Amino acid sequence: MAPRGPDGAGTWVSADERVALGHRRLAIIDLSDRGAQPMRAANDAAIISFNGEIYNYRALRTSLEQRGYRFSSDSDTEVLLHLYADRGDAMFAELRGMFAFALWDSVKGELVLARDPFGIKPLYYADDGSCVRAASEVKALRAGGAVDTSPEPAGHVGFFLWGHVPEPYTLHRGIRSLEAGTVMRVTRDGRKSTRTFASVRELLSVAEANRPSERDAAGALRDALVDSVKHHLVADVDVAVFLSAGLDSATILGLAAETGAIPRTITLGFDEYRGTAQDETATAEAVAAHYGAEHRTVWITRETFEADVETLIDRMDSPSTDGINSYFVAKAAAACGFKVALSGLGGDELFGGYPSFRDIPRLIAAVGHVPHRPAVGRAMRNVIAPILPRAASPKYAGLVEYGGDHASSFLLRRALFMPWELPSVLDAELVRDGLAELDTVGRLSASIAGLTSDHAKISALESTWYMRDRLLRDVDWAGMSHSVEVRVPLVDWTLWQAAAPFACAGMANKQSLARAVTRSLPANVLGRPKTGFAVPAREWAARSRGGVHDRGLRGWARMLYAGAA
Repeated sequence: MAPRGPDGAGTWVSADERVALGHRRLAIIDLSDRGAQPMRAANDAAIISFNGEIYNYRALRTSLEQRGYRFSSDSDTEVLLHLYADRGDAMFAELRGMFAFALWDSVKGELVLARDPFGIKPLYYADDGSCVRAASEVKALRAGGAVDTSPEPAGHVGFFLWGHVPEPYTLHRGIRSLEAGTVMRVTRDGRKSTRTFASVRELLSVAEANRPSERDAAGALRDALVDSVKHHLVADVDVAVFLSAGLDSATILGLAAETGAIPRTITLGFDEYRGTAQDETATAEAVAAHYGAEHRTVWITRETFEADVETLIDRMDSPSTDGINSYFVAKAAAACGFKVALSGLGGDELFGGYPSFRDIPRLIAAVGHVPHRPAVGRAMRNVIAPILPRAASPKYAGLVEYGGDHASSFLLRRALFMPWELPSVLDAELVRDGLAELDTVGRLSASIAGLTSDHAKISALESTWYMRDRLLRDVDWAGMSHSVEVRVPLVDWTLWQAAAPFACAGMANKQSLARAVTRSLPANVLGRPKTGFAVPAREWAARSRGGVHDRGLRGWARMLYAGAA
């Protein structure tokens, strides 16, 4: 895991050699040796290995000092140690940031594993009955040995279902992901207990129940957004902004400029798109100039991709059909000397920017009333699927079967291969076992249980099944491949608590996000239709390796799986 932390490494082993912690350091807050990890409390009551950032650590430190705690560093890591001593598990309600950590409580004789509410930082564990291991990467656990790496059907099937491996599964039977917003305690005798301290579904349920006043929307949204951007700029190194032609990153840049920060921006351009509607560089450059940013455009060619493709695939940790753009823009940031960059990820999930917020309710309205819909839909799919034109999406065959509720419609929209297609790409027995374990529609339904509005349901689905399982994981491995920490100001628990009531009530959208900037965004950005981020690299890979039947995402997925399985 050296790329995750090139600035230092450390280990701690207990006197009885039954507990060990290791750490690779990327120095961002308190660059001195005093911030090195694993870090021990002065009385040795706790030792921690921590990955991430606590953005409100200064306020927490002040509060702890007022209660008598003394600090020997300026790091957020030491704040975690003292906060744990002061609050125990109640500490999680106080934390604002992204984190995954392992803390050994030597007084209780317990290992504490914890992961932030959105799952921005990864945390994997393995328990073979005699030893519990945890790490920030699946590959680190595999490299350590003594872990069951036999195929996990749910992980393999889940990859082809979604284009990424859905949590909590991995490709390996013996390795799991700790759920987001969860703390796990492991005692010396191996007993595990878990507790969920934060849930996106519950946050959105509260947001639906607390209908705000529309007249307060603009001011409240601006205050919350400015507050989040300010917190995410906290660092002892320079911070850049990953700038696209979209509203999210442009808004972050505008708000960062308002705080007095000197904006530095990086945009990725693909040579094949130069001068076309898919080229974001000209718009991004105009936005950067508008806010006085020091800007750099980095062009990626097919040759650039081919030179890096093997390294890119190796660094994925778990296969994913996404993340290519994040990998190359993080590489560009590292080449410019940046350790930290802000991303606009999360705006679509909070403010309803995806087409799914419009299309899923329309589909439900169209087919949800069909009598005996599941049975009728299956019969229709069995007839239609074999006769669909080759150029048509196989999903058309499942419109009635999967279009009647939010959970099934979301699967129809986001799936890479639909369940009935999976036996054509994987062993039939593996598919049967994997689908049974995944219980995909059941779990999708559980993640929106109790929510009533279309916005809240789709926001929950997009943020937990797409943003967390794919986008955040991709941003993490891609950034850390180049020792760059990517921060996401729009994926902030405090921001969501403030903004979600307005979004769920239809009082806030992507245009509301853009209007939060005092100096308005350029008209060509405000009026630009949402296009998504196009990446020709998947087609490059298909052509360069040859013999691939499926082009695009499906062909890319087959190649990734062949290298990972």
